[in-house]
Amino acid sequence: KGFVDADHIGAQGHSWGGYQVAYLATRTNIFAAIESGAPVVNMFSAYGGIRWGTGLNRSFQYEHAQSRIGKSIWEAPLRYLENSPIFTLDKIQTPILIMHNDDDGAVPWYQGIEFFIGMRRLGKPAWLLNYNEADHWPLKVRDKHDFQIRLSQFFDHYLKGAPEPKWMSEGVPA
Repeated sequence: KGFVDADHIGAQGHSWGGYQVAYLATRTNIFAAIESGAPVVNMFSAYGGIRWGTGLNRSFQYEHAQSRIGKSIWEAPLRYLENSPIFTLDKIQTPILIMHNDDDGAVPWYQGIEFFIGMRRLGKPAWLLNYNEADHWPLKVRDKHDFQIRLSQFFDHYLKGAPEPKWMSEGVPA
């Protein structure tokens, strides 16, 4: 209808939504930029882990909860493969900002690392934000503020043509 610029659509998701936008990036090029927060990208490596906060085995999520695969990795390995964005990162053409914190008790931090390393290894535009000692979502005011600024700058660059911010071109030392 003309009120949306089809060449400048963005998507953002966190946790289950972070997984969903990561998955979408492997299946469509409709988005000009995506932010994926705390995503599971490799259901095989996440399957056998535990939730640090509760100690629950993570397999329940994939078999019976959000993923609704209905079977274990041994009973239906192809379902886990098909639903893990890590195995189709080569299809991604969308710049992705990943936010995953090192004290995440719900989704293992290494999922964000696997995503970022895979994207960079394939020469894809990707950035990883990590807020030290932050759980599933940044809770410190300074971290929330920083994330909102960077998120706005990322989308402004890819969706509105703003100059690339320095942190995207030069990075920030660990």
